[in-house]
Amino acid sequence: MKARLNLSTKPLQTHRSFLAGAGIIGALGFTRLLSSLLFGVKPTDPLTFIVVSLILSAVATFASYIPAWRAMKVDPMVALRYE
Repeated sequence: MKARLNLSTKPLQTHRSFLAGAGIIGALGFTRLLSSLLFGVKPTDPLTFIVVSLILSAVATFASYIPAWRAMKVDPMVALRYE
């Protein structure tokens, strides 16, 4: 981690890459636990990882789009006056 910080990488970028790596390792470990519940699917099936990642990304995008769309409809001056 120090090597990335010394190569003019911002600390936030370093933390994000570390968390992404930890998330992938955690996902692989979690699949071992769930492998007893899955029939006909290997614990490290790449297609399953891709499909689940896409579904979760779509749900997160949709969940954040609705409040953002509602917020765009409000006039900023009206919102500031309300506070």
